[in-house]
Amino acid sequence: MKALADEIIQFFQNQNFTIITTIGKDGWPHNSCKGIVKIGKDGRVYLLDLYLKQTYENLKCNPRMSITAVDEHKFKGYCLKGKARLIPKEKLGPQVIAAWEDKITSRITQRVIKNMREEKGHPHHPEAFFPPPEYMIVLEAEEIVDLNPRYLK
Repeated sequence: MKALADEIIQFFQNQNFTIITTIGKDGWPHNSCKGIVKIGKDGRVYLLDLYLKQTYENLKCNPRMSITAVDEHKFKGYCLKGKARLIPKEKLGPQVIAAWEDKITSRITQRVIKNMREEKGHPHHPEAFFPPPEYMIVLEAEEIVDLNPRYLK
């Protein structure tokens, strides 16, 4: 497992969502948006998934996945690659659910503020309609890919 630098941890924590990629039985990549609940210096990244669908099926067959996030404004991004473990919702403690609820509340608050500023966006608050999490994904990062162009470092 790769240790993560504070800069990378902060970068991922500041993103509202990430793109995770898994591989299906057919060998094709599958992308999905997921929010990070927690990320540690030890290289573990905790994500909650709201559905038992394609991502779940893919990870049951092949635990390899990646998490990618980019900040277009800062022209910066990272990809973490590794193997995932699945933790069923029955084993999620109340602190995990509370962290997820805090994240959703923060996203709704940000959307309301942007709507009040009359910034274009979704007219509703989709996060308010999210179902509770079905399971947790724990990625153990084995590789860090710096997506930042060399000339900007």
